[in-house]
Amino acid sequence: MGRPTGGAGRRVRKYAQPMTTDPGWFAAGGLCGAAGAYAWGAMWPGSQLFGPTVRHTGDESSVALTFDDGPNPTATSRILDLLAQHNLQATFYVIGQHVRAFPELAKEIVARGHAIGNHTDTHPSLALLSAKRIRAELDRCDEAIGAATGKKANWMRPPYGFRSPMLNGIVTQRGNAGVAMWSVMARDWKPQPAQPVIERLRGTRGGDIVLLHDGDHQKLEGDRGHVVTALEYWLPRWKDAGLRFVTMDEMTKVSGRPSA
Repeated sequence: MGRPTGGAGRRVRKYAQPMTTDPGWFAAGGLCGAAGAYAWGAMWPGSQLFGPTVRHTGDESSVALTFDDGPNPTATSRILDLLAQHNLQATFYVIGQHVRAFPELAKEIVARGHAIGNHTDTHPSLALLSAKRIRAELDRCDEAIGAATGKKANWMRPPYGFRSPMLNGIVTQRGNAGVAMWSVMARDWKPQPAQPVIERLRGTRGGDIVLLHDGDHQKLEGDRGHVVTALEYWLPRWKDAGLRFVTMDEMTKVSGRPSA
């Protein structure tokens, strides 16, 4: 039989159609990646993407207790008394608005030998603020601290730990020692039973900077009884374990700069 003619018996070879890719997907992926990197750099306490921060004392025999969002008349004085009872020093990162409301309490913090730090004037997230707004927040808080205590804050801590890519440069230009973060967090910023706070502090070791709250950024007189109770439990135990307590200012004097 001869070869068929026409298309009746012809074998047809099929080729895959070339795949086309929408460039928009690449753009979207790049934006998502950039957004993720920005969020990590701005919000993760251990991130150094936006510049160096300090999370440890640099000395495995020492611990730095730090308190945010005060001063607060319902808790700060009780904490000061408790620290004095154990002959310990700490660092208090204060909000400018709260200092203006309770200047005598801010003055008492310094008079008792504790370090005082800048926690901004109104406790905004700094991650998306302009450089001008960040400077204004820090300047206003410094003004309140200076008027109440006659001192200038060496260290600052960003509210929520959220940082802007511009923050470190601004802090350096202002002559501050640096941006202080933490290695242990008590998650104590809301009223709660003391026992969960006690448990969260159980992992505290030498070299840690511990984040606690003596105030509430949303109100002038927040409930911090759970923090006081947790300190009553841990302070004598930490001392019995041989830990030494330092302020952020003391760490700077000894080593030039604590460790990240």
